[in-house]
Amino acid sequence: MKLRIVKLGLIDYEEALQLQYTLQQQRIESKCEDTLLLLEHKPVITLGTRGETSNILIDQQLLIEQGVKIVECNRGGDVTYHGPGQIVGYPIMNLKNYDKDIRSFIHKIQSIFIHILDQNFKIKTHTENGKYTGVFVDQNKILAIGIAVNSWVTMHGFAFNVNTCLDHFKWIVPCGLQDKGVTSIEKLTGKSEDIDLLMKLIVQQFENAFNVTAYEEDAKTFLASLRKECI
Repeated sequence: MKLRIVKLGLIDYEEALQLQYTLQQQRIESKCEDTLLLLEHKPVITLGTRGETSNILIDQQLLIEQGVKIVECNRGGDVTYHGPGQIVGYPIMNLKNYDKDIRSFIHKIQSIFIHILDQNFKIKTHTENGKYTGVFVDQNKILAIGIAVNSWVTMHGFAFNVNTCLDHFKWIVPCGLQDKGVTSIEKLTGKSEDIDLLMKLIVQQFENAFNVTAYEEDAKTFLASLRKECI
């Protein structure tokens, strides 16, 4: 099976959300192949289906004045932060081709980042399956996962802290976890890391984990075709 890769650069959260809805419907109708969107977001706080506004710790009007949006969405989980330096991935994939197993899907995504962090940075990680999703270094989350599924097709996905400004997580209780912190590769290695290289590693590990062949589509071509579909 093939996996289309589209790298969208820095993009507004709500724009990416609409792209996901369109892609998910296309995938449900078998009008496109499985697709992985890789991107970064402008600063935004999102609330999932179990999100509590009490987990936003700073005055919401103050955030808005600073240009930080607060967006409710249909992914699982509580509150999280996205911003530059964080690799966000949205797999739009039909789980009918992957045993119709949501837990296995999440487990494979976790394994991708466990492998990358171990093999490329010698960073030891763990998961807390059965309790929390994501990947942790000690008591700090480095990878957050939240998905939504419709007719076995996924949307939303993962947020991987590479060079993320961790101070911005002080605005919230990340994922609603009072007893956990957050970390990034930059904090753990002491230097800024190459986002493009990390994206390449993610694509390679997606191929291995899901037994797919990845190919990249130009973002401008992708967006033009998607807009044409919506007319």
